Amino acid sequence: MTTTHTVTDSPYGPLTLVAEDGVLSRLYMENQRHRPPQETFGELDGGGPFPEVIRQLDAYFAGERTAFDLELDLRGTDFQRAVWDQLRRIPYGETRSYGQLALALGKPGASRAVGLANGKNPVGIIVPCHRVIGSGGGLTGYGGGLDRKQRLLAFEKGAPEDALF
Repeated sequence: MTTTHTVTDSPYGPLTLVAEDGVLSRLYMENQRHRPPQETFGELDGGGPFPEVIRQLDAYFAGERTAFDLELDLRGTDFQRAVWDQLRRIPYGETRSYGQLALALGKPGASRAVGLANGKNPVGIIVPCHRVIGSGGGLTGYGGGLDRKQRLLAFEKGAPEDALF
């Protein structure tokens, strides 16, 4: 397996994109919780899937794209992949609670497991885990930091970045 990476700028800080055998597998934000050491990202390379990923990210940040159409190599358990699939179904500018996602999966008692799987999402922003909130509507956990989560949600709703959700 060949691992490569590149770094691109965003309004939310630098994003490190990692590909396995030419397919995007991870996206890390600066100071992201559980970010592995840089040496695990493979060689620096601007080719492979990265130009298209960057093009779509730039369009998203410009407000010209509301969803991503990218091949992804998402490695996780069957349950994690099912949660990540549900995340991709949350419409741009909307949110869902962990409980709502558990219900959508047919596992109404699995809110906590959904939260754990959400936290393991390997490609934040593209698989929009920032759109998941607590049952009371408050912001809860985000590997990129709650400030970034709030800013992403505000951006998608067309609200000021300091708007509360």
